[in-house]
Amino acid sequence: MESFLFQAVIYLGAATVCVPLAMRLGLGSVLGYLMAGIVIGPVTGLVGSETESLQHFAEFGVVMMLFLIGLELEPRSLWDMRQRLLGLGLGQVALTVALITVAAVLLGQPWPVALAIGMILAPSSTAIVMQTLEEKALTGTRGGRSAFSVLLTQDIVVLPMLALMPLLTSGVALRSGDTPAAEEPVIGNGESTRIAEGVSTWIEQLPNWGAALATLAAVALVILGGQFLTRPIFTFAARSKLHEMRTIVSLLFVIGVAVLMSFVGLSPALGTFLAGVVLASSEFRHELKADIEPFKGILLGLFFITVGAGIDFAVLAAAPTTVVVIVTGLILAKGGILYALALLARLHGRDRILFTLSLAQAGEFGFVLISVAAQSGVVTGDLQARLLLSIALTMLLTPLLFIAYEHLSRHSNAADAEPDDEIDAPSEVIIAGVGRFGQVVHRLLQGAGLNAVVLDRDIETIQLLRTFGIKTYLGDPTRPELLEAAGIARAKVVVVALDSRADAVRLTKLVKRTNPEVHVIARAYDRVHTYELYRAGADQIVREMFDSSLRAGRYALEQLGWSETEAYKARDAFYRHDRESMLELAKLWKPGVPVSQNTDYAERARAFNKELENALLNRFGEDAEAAAATADLTATKTDGPPDGTPVRDGS
Repeated sequence: MESFLFQAVIYLGAATVCVPLAMRLGLGSVLGYLMAGIVIGPVTGLVGSETESLQHFAEFGVVMMLFLIGLELEPRSLWDMRQRLLGLGLGQVALTVALITVAAVLLGQPWPVALAIGMILAPSSTAIVMQTLEEKALTGTRGGRSAFSVLLTQDIVVLPMLALMPLLTSGVALRSGDTPAAEEPVIGNGESTRIAEGVSTWIEQLPNWGAALATLAAVALVILGGQFLTRPIFTFAARSKLHEMRTIVSLLFVIGVAVLMSFVGLSPALGTFLAGVVLASSEFRHELKADIEPFKGILLGLFFITVGAGIDFAVLAAAPTTVVVIVTGLILAKGGILYALALLARLHGRDRILFTLSLAQAGEFGFVLISVAAQSGVVTGDLQARLLLSIALTMLLTPLLFIAYEHLSRHSNAADAEPDDEIDAPSEVIIAGVGRFGQVVHRLLQGAGLNAVVLDRDIETIQLLRTFGIKTYLGDPTRPELLEAAGIARAKVVVVALDSRADAVRLTKLVKRTNPEVHVIARAYDRVHTYELYRAGADQIVREMFDSSLRAGRYALEQLGWSETEAYKARDAFYRHDRESMLELAKLWKPGVPVSQNTDYAERARAFNKELENALLNRFGEDAEAAAATADLTATKTDGPPDGTPVRDGS
């Protein structure tokens, strides 16, 4: 136990130092994790052989990442990608395998070994590329979508490669100087071991039609389970009112799908991606993303550290020329093929550069294929070690390729770039709370042709609204990770319509802290709540009963003999006067301070001839929890939005 804790401190400490430093230098988190692994591994020797078993565990971060990617794609979107999957994806794999095979044969390798090398080096790194695309907000660009299509195709094509690799053994004669090195590869082989075990067990003993039926049954179970089982299971867990139960169910779903796919010999990453696509239109989508995202980030970070720690620089010192030639040749060869495919796909400007440079490395599936090739005796000895090192080095260079993309894209022809409307963007509106107030806002926006991400934490309310065709996502909007999953970084408007006064204040603070540029429209319960929301940073505040009360007062004046015009003018004059007084008094209000002790507030209220103000404060009082949520705010607004009305609708 003490040894485990000591090792945990080493990994966490290295990441804490290297990753923020890399981010500050603009190098990206992936390079920071890789450098952390190099520091604690080859440089200082603080970690050793345990990195291999840790990598087996951390590889599950790739599985979680593909599940989260699937959550962003509805089946229709996946169908729309079919041309890129078949054209760019298969084209890249086939051309890369062919080119590397020919080059290896010309360098003196037997054709089975050359073909194995081609298959090993053809896949790119899904983990590094997708993580970097997300960090740099490039996933939605045309180049980013095209890169993802290639990565997805590679994950699918790896399966027949794994099946083909042992068949190459018959064409290979072990040379006398070679020693089988499958026992201790430089970098882990956990995924390949699991796949190999899954394939070689019961499913391999079935006839071909039986294995095919078992595979189809597993895929059907994932699709049908995602459609019909997730809702009752998540509903049952949500009724416990315990957030950790939702997290447990989310992990159970992802891990269960991964185990099922491994059981029938399919890629766990591919299976969880399919599950994510199935759930892309579910009301649990954002909750799933918020629950899985932290685990994915930690496991991927650990995976990158183990890759860096497993690099054997002794191999580089023994054959520097060979390794440099392999690394340089691979990047140039894949880059050339990708650039040609980008031209055929009519990618322009920055998208073409991004597509070319982002996929020019080898990937983690190369470790899988090397392990299977070594166990089959196809790739052995020094060649195996050099290929492992070369893959790791190309992954290490990937963040630098993204930096090169940023430099080159600044000098690319702007007229050649894709127009902005080609970029997929999340909804610009987030509505937190979909009760009587929030659902009217949502229906109005929907009627205007605008989509909004609607969040609510009451499972029964969500189910009721869905029966009327109102799509809502389950989740607590006051959780930062859920807001991030809903797209707060790119949102323009957030409507705060929560029932809890304190939660509305907390959410307003959180939104403004996360994205200061977003415009917050908040519903207030009364005047005191208006002050609290104003202090928390809300841009526009609507008291839920104010408009209806003004309308009722206007109707009363009309019934008492006033003309419609006179009644409206009286209503408008009161509205303007109340709005002015509300703004002035909001600046003077202090959370937790009684009115009798706030002399500035009291004097200003009397100046507005609003004796009713004190009566309302004494009558309704403050919400102690909401006041505590704003007590730590020291800055007070002095200016509102450009139109000069920081609070609207009488607030």
